[in-house]
Amino acid sequence: VPYRLLYHNLNKTHQMTEFLAQYHLAGLAVGLATFLIIGLFHPLVIKGEYYVGRKIRWWFLGAGIIMLGLCLYVDDIVASILLGVTAFSCLWSIHEVNEQVERVRRGWFPANPRRAVKDDTSKAEASEQ
Repeated sequence: VPYRLLYHNLNKTHQMTEFLAQYHLAGLAVGLATFLIIGLFHPLVIKGEYYVGRKIRWWFLGAGIIMLGLCLYVDDIVASILLGVTAFSCLWSIHEVNEQVERVRRGWFPANPRRAVKDDTSKAEASEQ
């Protein structure tokens, strides 16, 4: 049964691509989706750095690698493009997390008080030794 569901969904994706190509809307759809994907990653970087810290970079790396693999595996051109855009947005977010850490250090964004306390205590312990 899961194979039938997968086949049914892939068939619908193919039909959507044919519709977009027939009415010359594929570029518009890909452009809009790219805009939304990139726009989604801005708050993901901010919230990820706030709640998880720099370790969120590993999540972005893993997601980027998975999306790259899926991008190469998928036959549908529109789906492959969108997976590629998502993959490279994940990989670019690794750089943006480092930038976000710097923005927090400068006071442009709030630091997570729970994490900042842990960082301050570990620095204080290191200076005592």
